Amino acid sequence: MKTFRKRLISFLSVAVGGETGTNIRNTMDLQASEIEKKVPDAKVERVGEGIDIEFSCKSLFGFDTSSLLAEVNSNLDKLIAILNLYANTDIEVQGYTNNKGTKADNMFLSLSYVGSVSAYLTSKGIAGSRVKTEGFGQSAPKYDITTKDGRSQNRRVEFLITANQKMKAEAERKSA
Repeated sequence: MKTFRKRLISFLSVAVGGETGTNIRNTMDLQASEIEKKVPDAKVERVGEGIDIEFSCKSLFGFDTSSLLAEVNSNLDKLIAILNLYANTDIEVQGYTNNKGTKADNMFLSLSYVGSVSAYLTSKGIAGSRVKTEGFGQSAPKYDITTKDGRSQNRRVEFLITANQKMKAEAERKSA
């Protein structure tokens, strides 16, 4: 699954080389570092020129529901504050489920996850043009589907953060 995420982030960020790419990577390094420090429930990984942020669904939603738990708002609010500081990034919200239930139900649930999260992001000031969503249902397990713990971990929401065109243009100007 790691190679899938790397390919996806590379595709979304359209890798930029040289000093321009270095400027983008430095900005992403700073953003990833802030997220790691300020959002304790998030797993943060730098991948290529992007950032992969993972939240377990049990930390965001109740069982078999896509309604955000009230107590998660502070973590999402911390993430939103950082995303607003780095407004020249695009955000893809991805939803995943485990293999319990039907494929159709799991796809619906993963789409519901990303719908709830993206609605919350935009309600808190993130421009809707920055946010894209993708539901994967049970089709992309990252953890062991044969164990209860692994199935629980596969119920997750990931944020893929990539440079938008404005960040790329600014990085190019700085390197000129």
